[in-house]
This record gives sequence, C-alpha cells and structure tokens, in this order.
Amino acid sequence: MSVVWTIVVAGGTGQRFGQPKQFARLAGRPVVAWSVEAARPFSAGVVLVLPEGVTDDHGADIVVEGGPTRSDSVRHGLAQVPAEVDVIVVHDAARPLASSDVFAAVIEAVHSGQADAAIPGLAVTDTIKAIDADANVTDTLDRSSLVAVQTPQAFRAELLRRAHYEGSGATDDAALVEQLGATVRVVPGEARNLKITTPDDLRTAERLLGGSQ
Repeated sequence: MSVVWTIVVAGGTGQRFGQPKQFARLAGRPVVAWSVEAARPFSAGVVLVLPEGVTDDHGADIVVEGGPTRSDSVRHGLAQVPAEVDVIVVHDAARPLASSDVFAAVIEAVHSGQADAAIPGLAVTDTIKAIDADANVTDTLDRSSLVAVQTPQAFRAELLRRAHYEGSGATDDAALVEQLGATVRVVPGEARNLKITTPDDLRTAERLLGGSQ
C-alpha cells in the first residue's frame, strides 16, 4: 500500500471573511481542526501550514510557517514530507466537511495508477460567460465540459515536488502538474464539501454538521 501524507494549507489571512477563517469556530472547534481530522485516517503524517507566529498543531504531526502565496505555503509543507512518501494529498483548511469518500477516491486513483493526480470536481450548473476588462461578455462557455474543483487533491509525490520546483502562477496544485503534461483524473466531488469564504458559508457548514451529528 502506498505511503500517504497530507498537507493541510491554513496560511491565509481571510480578507473576505474578516479574520483568518481557518480559526473561526465551527460546532465548537476551529475550522482547521475539522480539516486535519478529516485527513487523519488516510495519512501516515499530516503537515499543517499556518500563518506566521501561529504554532497550535490542531492535531497535525508537523507545523510549518506558510509563505506569501498559497504555492509558497504548499512548498513549505512539501519540505517537511519524508522522501519515501508515495502519495501526497493537499487539502485546504477552509474545506472542513470533506468526507472520507472523497479522500479515499482521490488517493485510490493515484495509488492504483489510474492517474498521476486526482481531484474532486462538481458539474457546473450555472451558465458561465467570459468577460473582458470592461465587463463585456466575450464568450459563453460550454458548461458540459467544465467542473468546479475542490480539495483534497492527491498526487504522485515526486510529481508534485517537481511541479512546485518547476512551475508557477497556478491557482491550485493540479494546475501545476498539468503544466508538466501529467494525467489528472476528476473524481466525484460533493456539494457538502463547501469552501468557507464568508460568514454565511460558516453558518451553512454549521447547519450541515447539525444535520449529521
């Protein structure tokens, strides 16, 4: 069986939330603690990337300070993952409701050799339009070929390390490995696996947890 480690990225400042959202209370616990707990059953080790000056481990094995960008924070986390690890999972702390099924699906897709990386995705149901700098519509995209991507995302360890060494300018880790021509498999995501960006998202997560406890 593959050796799996998870990097939980919690280095953001939470500008849209009004405070670092990863430390907001969700059902009596910090959001980040839920995210670390979700990763724990699948991980030989969990690296937690936190803002400068924050040291609480929230159940992780290793805590490391993040960088000025998300990619920098992931690279700091990668430096703490042992060389012998086969699969590395990257998970955003702001997605505390990621299920065991999602973790299992992305890891299995990489472990089985189906793909170099695996990401959860949801079908796009809204009409998506491209616009220019003046907010004029330039195109209406075919939503049948689009997915909204979530975390956790799983990768062959050596590929993720190489992607972060060679690549730049991507909005998520999967985009970096795509730049290397790697095979990225989409597995079914979950609507419940929402990303907490605003206080309303936190209230939604509270309601979802209330219905499952």
